[in-house]
Amino acid sequence: MKRSLFGRLWPNVTAVVLFIGFVFPVYWMFSTAFKPTGDIISETPVWFPTDVTFEHFRTATGVDHFWTYVTNSLTVTVLAVLFSLIIALAGSFALARMRFKGRRGFIVGFMLAQMAPWEVMIIAMYMIVRDTSMLNSLVPLTLFYMMMILPFTILTLRGFVAAVPKELEESAMVDGCTRAQAFRRVILPLLAPGLMSTSLFGFITAWNEFALVLVLNKDAEAQTLPLWLSRFQTQFGDDWGATMAASSLFAVPILILFVFLQRKAVSGLTAGAVKG
Repeated sequence: MKRSLFGRLWPNVTAVVLFIGFVFPVYWMFSTAFKPTGDIISETPVWFPTDVTFEHFRTATGVDHFWTYVTNSLTVTVLAVLFSLIIALAGSFALARMRFKGRRGFIVGFMLAQMAPWEVMIIAMYMIVRDTSMLNSLVPLTLFYMMMILPFTILTLRGFVAAVPKELEESAMVDGCTRAQAFRRVILPLLAPGLMSTSLFGFITAWNEFALVLVLNKDAEAQTLPLWLSRFQTQFGDDWGATMAASSLFAVPILILFVFLQRKAVSGLTAGAVKG
């Protein structure tokens, strides 16, 4: 009986410990953003703010070109995700449904591209952008972000396409649909879980990317929010209150998107690939 009780107890205890370990840094970031400066620099940790203040948020959003950073980040992230999904839908369908020479090589190539660190290509990317006179532009950022997202998106959607029975597509074609119409009306609705999960991954990847914009875009008018996070330094050191407030603002869109898409993605996955 004791063994049975222990067997039921230890997974729950482990889950609670892991939950606290993952959630505590997020709580500390948000709570610090609302703490007065005295609580932040206190030698004794202040677990709960003694007095809520919004001064750090005013400092964070008062940085020059703040709204330009917001607009640039949203622009390059959303466009990169949309373009990658459009291309990945065609690529994943071809890899899952069609048999052609070199198909395995394509799949291996996508896997290798996903495994390769993009940082090793920054110099080559910089030279390409410089030679095409596109430094301090959002266009190369969007294209490079799309290239970073694309291999994972294609490989993930390929699995979702392969999970849809061919009989559904063939039945639609027997009823008079073309292959494109069968894909749009039958397969595409069943790919909603895959589209949401890959969109979430792509959004997080592009939203958090720092190195490329640091190298390619020196002009403040063409920079994004990750660089904004590195601006909260004074002659006396780091402004931790403003840094935590900025980090909280930076994380909010991702948290909102995750909560919204995660719920729908899980419901779609548990419903299965074949409906009705």
